[in-house]
Amino acid sequence: MLYYLFEYLQSAYDFPGAGLFQYISFRAAMAIITSLLVSLVFGGKIINIIRNKQIGEQVRELGLAGEESKKGTPTMGGLIILAAILIPTLLFTKLDNIYIIIMIVSTLWLGAIGFIDDYIKVYKKDKEGLAGRFKILGQVGIGLIVGLVMVFHGDIVVKEDVKITSESQVIGTVDVAQKSLKTTTPFFKNNEFNYESITSWMGDTAKDYAWIFFILMVVIIITAVSNGANMTDGLDGLATGTSAIIGATLTIFAYVSGNIIAADYLNIMYIPNTGELVIYMSAFVGACVGFMWYNSYPAQVFMGDTGSLALGGIIAVVAILIRKELLIPILCGIFLIENVSVMLQVGYFKYTKKKYGVGKRVFKMAPLHHHYQKLGMHESKIVTRFWIVGIMLAVITVVTLKLR
Repeated sequence: MLYYLFEYLQSAYDFPGAGLFQYISFRAAMAIITSLLVSLVFGGKIINIIRNKQIGEQVRELGLAGEESKKGTPTMGGLIILAAILIPTLLFTKLDNIYIIIMIVSTLWLGAIGFIDDYIKVYKKDKEGLAGRFKILGQVGIGLIVGLVMVFHGDIVVKEDVKITSESQVIGTVDVAQKSLKTTTPFFKNNEFNYESITSWMGDTAKDYAWIFFILMVVIIITAVSNGANMTDGLDGLATGTSAIIGATLTIFAYVSGNIIAADYLNIMYIPNTGELVIYMSAFVGACVGFMWYNSYPAQVFMGDTGSLALGGIIAVVAILIRKELLIPILCGIFLIENVSVMLQVGYFKYTKKKYGVGKRVFKMAPLHHHYQKLGMHESKIVTRFWIVGIMLAVITVVTLKLR
């Protein structure tokens, strides 16, 4: 909103300082500051409202250290994160940008799924919350929306060098913005993978069906990362800090992908109009860091599924929009290992129970962070070490851009 106001002031009255709003770097900085202020100033008030309405966490008795002290801690604090993301986004981005529209819809959609889940847990006193099939249905729904918009919307294009030939000889190249199902991936030629190669066996009709596989991948990624963030949200500050690290990395990717000079220098695909995502992701990082003011150990508020499902989904959608979704296993390695630890635990328990009559476990408890708690490690140390691993994975992810 402010972007359009100051654009008008600049063009109509040459208002001093109004020209700053044309720079993504300035608006990104303002987004971070605003998201931090929203988190810090309004966070405490929201926590008091939640506490007064007695919206407290119902902690399951798992035999973990410190779980008694967490009982009654206000939950649904994800509302603070959502507000700290959306307010700066509405103020400082170009609201007619298709990428921003997708992110606003995704944030509200995923936040609503998490809110309904928390509402059922808190007000209906149902510890199971929203039935799993409805959660999956909601995640699949936003995956279909994102995938279909990317495939069919005319503003979502990639600029590529197209060879100009004459009499079977290449005489030059020209930058052309065109629809593409290419994505960034390490270890492949030119750091690119084309989803059309999946259907190459279909011959000339490959392009007509490749988008189906792309949309299927989008649905799987959004569902997996969203649930991974939800699994990770088990210790004070763990999911928030991990998301901030991932968000900062995606901010860098969004900037270089949307800047033609940086993209050319790094020899990565240039995606027009994704620069606005830098502002959105700046607000995202600010919201995560600001929320840690209240969520760091010992937590004054928990984000609940309102926050965790949204954080994971947002990360997945942004990675898909900037064609970095195949880097998620590295970048979101913490989310991945948390998901895998649960699947291993459940799968091995069922297997051994069926084969030997007694179920055995791989870990003392799953997800993985609870395993370390069972070993006697303090949760603040576990969180810090997970953050360190997250930073290492983020650096590795950036480095993979130059691996060919």
